[in-house]
Amino acid sequence: MEVRSLASLTVAAVEDDVDLDDVLGWHAGAMAELDTTLTDPLGPPGGVYDNVLFERGRGHVLVHRACAEPPSRGRVHPVELPAVELAVATHVGGHDDIDVTYGEVGAWVVTNALAVAGPVRETYLVGPRDTPDPSQWRTEIGWPVFAVS
Repeated sequence: MEVRSLASLTVAAVEDDVDLDDVLGWHAGAMAELDTTLTDPLGPPGGVYDNVLFERGRGHVLVHRACAEPPSRGRVHPVELPAVELAVATHVGGHDDIDVTYGEVGAWVVTNALAVAGPVRETYLVGPRDTPDPSQWRTEIGWPVFAVS
């Protein structure tokens, strides 16, 4: 677990309000649209998930890729991700048990930092788009915090 400060960043994004049960299908379609639209992606893709999605079963979801000049084409458009300080842990493996890693991050936040209202961020370092082998997948989970130490 580490606390990481991220500067604001303008990215190419697809976003919508989505039912929790539909997130995986929506995510796949949004990432495919980013892939076909961008010619110059920089770094791994990511996602931003509103807390209400998990609390109420429907919420705002945004998937993104950094690139030199984010276009406006189809559902893809530029979005500025605000600067944020995150408690970050890496989930290793398939996403069936990613809630365990979320729980670990939450427990660490309660003990070591002040949680800040705001969406969680995920960074897909290696995922199903890179390899069909779930044991190779790596997802960073970032929880907004204000460090107290």
